[in-house]
Amino acid sequence: MNAAILVAAGKGVRMGSDKLWLEIAGRPVIAHTWKKFNDAKCVDEIILVVRDGMQKQFTELSVKFHFHKPFRMVVGGAERQDSVWNGLVALSPKTEIVAIQDAARPCTTEAMIAATITAARETGAAVAAQQVTDTIKESGDGKTVSRTHDRSKLWSVQTPQTFRVEIIRRAISTAREKKLVLTDDTAACELIGQPVQLVPGATPNPKVTVPGDLPVIEALLRAS
Repeated sequence: MNAAILVAAGKGVRMGSDKLWLEIAGRPVIAHTWKKFNDAKCVDEIILVVRDGMQKQFTELSVKFHFHKPFRMVVGGAERQDSVWNGLVALSPKTEIVAIQDAARPCTTEAMIAATITAARETGAAVAAQQVTDTIKESGDGKTVSRTHDRSKLWSVQTPQTFRVEIIRRAISTAREKKLVLTDDTAACELIGQPVQLVPGATPNPKVTVPGDLPVIEALLRAS
């Protein structure tokens, strides 16, 4: 059994508003993301991690857009990894593979979801990724360049980040025991020496983070 956890408990600080409920291409951002996983044949159930008090809005959204796939809601935690942990705890005991998705990443394709599930089943952990094409500079003071990185070895990771359930539970449990705060689920796998397979995407898979992202993402959604 395969499940998805949609992490939808953030506050949208960099956006200046609750980005998940901004309407683009005819529906809220979260509705686009939810639809991708609702329609994905490779996903059997969905766990929505939401802010407490928002459960009614999510229920109404499911009715409005006729989301038929079984879903449950859990309340998010103080940090992203706490929200992911709450989602992992809520999984059905039958779940073998779980895809963890930023709710603010609405352009993820079913092909990418399926590819990360296949890779995670083989390797234990997998992540949607794009090879970096820009030259990356490091700056110690935020004003001047300290060094240049070899971009041929650099990848930008996205979501879904997909795992065998027992592996991601052990990885995040380790991070919690060490009192580490991680913004990336695959970073927890590095703590336990778990290899993570990179899954390159054929299409853009951006996240809504700042207002300037909206026109680009809207154009991608309307074209899909």
